[in-house]
Amino acid sequence: MKEMSLLTPKQASVWASEYLGKKVTSNNIIYLLNYGKIANHSTHLKENLIEKNELKAYYDNAIKSAKHLQNPLSFAQYKEAQTTKHVHRIHPYKGKFIPQLVEYFLDSHTDSIKREIYFKPDDIVLDIFAGSGTTLCVANELGMNAIGIDVSTFNALLSNAKVAQYDFNALENECLRLTNCLENYTKTTQISLFESALNEALSAFNQLYFPNKTFKRQVALGQIDEKTYGKVKAQEFLKIYNDLMSQYHINISTNTRGNFFEKWYIDSIKQEIILLKNEILKSPQSLQNILCIILSRTARSCRATTHSDLATLLEPINTTYYCAKHGRVCKPLFSITKWWKSYTKDTLKRLREFQSLRSATTKQLCLNADSTNADIITEIQKQDKDFANLVKSQKIAGIFSSPPYVGLIDYHEQHAYAYDIFNLPRKDNLEIGKLSEGQNKLAQEKYICAIAQALKNAKRFLREDYNVFLVANDKFNLYPKIAELAKMQIVKKYDRPVLNRSEKDKNKYSESVFHLKNRS
Repeated sequence: MKEMSLLTPKQASVWASEYLGKKVTSNNIIYLLNYGKIANHSTHLKENLIEKNELKAYYDNAIKSAKHLQNPLSFAQYKEAQTTKHVHRIHPYKGKFIPQLVEYFLDSHTDSIKREIYFKPDDIVLDIFAGSGTTLCVANELGMNAIGIDVSTFNALLSNAKVAQYDFNALENECLRLTNCLENYTKTTQISLFESALNEALSAFNQLYFPNKTFKRQVALGQIDEKTYGKVKAQEFLKIYNDLMSQYHINISTNTRGNFFEKWYIDSIKQEIILLKNEILKSPQSLQNILCIILSRTARSCRATTHSDLATLLEPINTTYYCAKHGRVCKPLFSITKWWKSYTKDTLKRLREFQSLRSATTKQLCLNADSTNADIITEIQKQDKDFANLVKSQKIAGIFSSPPYVGLIDYHEQHAYAYDIFNLPRKDNLEIGKLSEGQNKLAQEKYICAIAQALKNAKRFLREDYNVFLVANDKFNLYPKIAELAKMQIVKKYDRPVLNRSEKDKNKYSESVFHLKNRS
């Protein structure tokens, strides 16, 4: 029998870092323990011990055998903290690319296999489908000017909030004022007392029936039928929950026939969100956008759903439930206070990090417009005449963008809560590749025409020697036709495995980066 070599999480992280050739933290090791990927060989409650050969086998199977890690565009060497650095995780956004991908093509100093330099400092870069503004933020760091266009009002709001300059003392004071308003309000309700009692009851129940050190591992080994066991225990706890609800007179009603905000938020959460929204309207105009983004991020985390369904909502949940993600009985939220305070702190930290890296002399602006027909210079002139004149005289060096995919994401609906809370105008009818239209031949043809039209429209403002980079999962082979209709030519196609994504979606897939130039 092979002798066991037991390591603490810290020792395991040192060994794993050396074995894999990249930094592995103690928290990474703890994650593997908590989710049953490896066993905890400790016999003590406050100790964790990992068997080295078992850890090696896990990494050999999960990581070392993956050939796609060798692709330089996989960016496998980057930890999540790097792919979501500073403002890139100010707010969740489904389908965004990581900043390292943009840097690879925009940065003239990037160490890579590419030989040609496509953009240089002070150039103007255009993103015709700006999304969450990643291209604008990267361009700023690289000393480039950038313009984004997005038909979604929320996307433009988010992008502009990321690249704006802030008086941090004023922003911090305003966050403190809003937090005080929220906390003063919660003191007038029973919510804090109720949650304290509920947390205490849940903790005792979970320690008894879902012990941290053994439960997930037993599930992984097939010793416990997680679904059946979890359902039975959740039902047992429901009586305790209902008794506490009655004792503290808590209202958990939602309006399933109302708009998104009415359907997916319990009453106490709704009241707190509305309170902060009204208080933000009293804030200085220069701070309102970023404060709305913090509140939107908070609201997203406080929807009446399970932890595992946060990104793909199923049905509103207003009772305790077995949570497969955490391996225990979990509860819905009844107050936004915890998340609001956490996100205000995190946002301030991320904005300050970006401030230390950002260019002070370049300009970035996201236009809330239709990329198929937007008059870029006229739209910019409404907000910044100097920038408009620069675009007019210098022209745009090129495009880096990720067009919407065919019938895959409803770009407005993913932020439906924000549209309802802030009364933002929706332009769903102008979305390209709408989810509701599916992926049939007609949908593909409409998509081809719309993307080609967006490129043709942008060409009016590009230099003759422009470079266009489009990130796409082109499983229907639509981009050769798009390039032809836009009177462009695909000069190179880069294939890359997507391992790191900026939102917490761990599904891997492949995509292409098309390099287009003017047709000669």
